[in-house]
Amino acid sequence: MWGDESKPPLLLIHGGRDHARNWDAVAEAFVNDYCIYAPDLRGHGDSDWAIGGQYSMVDFTLDIAQLADVLDRDPLTIIGHSLGGGITLQYAGTCPDRVKRAVAIEGLGPGVMPHRPAHIRMTEWIDHMQQFEKRTPRRYESIDAALKRMEDENPHLSTELARHLTVHGSKQNDDGTYSWKFDNYVRVHSPYEFNIEDARDLWNQVRCPVLLIRGDESWAGDPEKDGRASAFHDYRSVVIKEAGHWVHHDQLEEFLKVSKEFLAS
Repeated sequence: MWGDESKPPLLLIHGGRDHARNWDAVAEAFVNDYCIYAPDLRGHGDSDWAIGGQYSMVDFTLDIAQLADVLDRDPLTIIGHSLGGGITLQYAGTCPDRVKRAVAIEGLGPGVMPHRPAHIRMTEWIDHMQQFEKRTPRRYESIDAALKRMEDENPHLSTELARHLTVHGSKQNDDGTYSWKFDNYVRVHSPYEFNIEDARDLWNQVRCPVLLIRGDESWAGDPEKDGRASAFHDYRSVVIKEAGHWVHHDQLEEFLKVSKEFLAS
């Protein structure tokens, strides 16, 4: 938690394979106006791993609902990135009276994917789960080796930020090597396809203003062009230039400008 609890609540939800400390710069920028809460999702950061690797959208959304009960500070303003953006929108649609404003950074994913037969998806999922039972987390000889992997994943990052994310996102093993904190099972996708009809129904229940943000260099689909944005009653869609998937890292100042204008409007 950052800030004074007498100020309005702001919940920050990180993306897949990330952790709460990836919000540090954003929290510092908002702390004068909000009391900020940034959890580690299950299987991420310093949170416990789920037995059996249960990491579906519905599980994460349930976790946020339970956290909101504990905080007891409704309605919440929520900013989520990637997986966290998807959770933000699903929670806002499931519990519309509990969300004041929602910002989803790359939270709608790559777009509507082609349908694949259920028997193929189930076979592949079982195969993936069995493979993961035999895997051990990758080990890096040093923080610098893990840092290089972080920088390779996102070339927009400054060395300082990449090191910050690496230090807080990794743990030292008994042999002195380093591994990422997240559970490897978060990589496994559910055999159940993303259901655009169900998603649109949930998004259509959202009653708060919504800000959809994406980077112009990202793989994320354009919700204006593919029609997904039309499910929201009150939304604004913004594309930030020279930004990839991690918009709030790649163009922090522009992200803060757009977000603060939206939250203050």
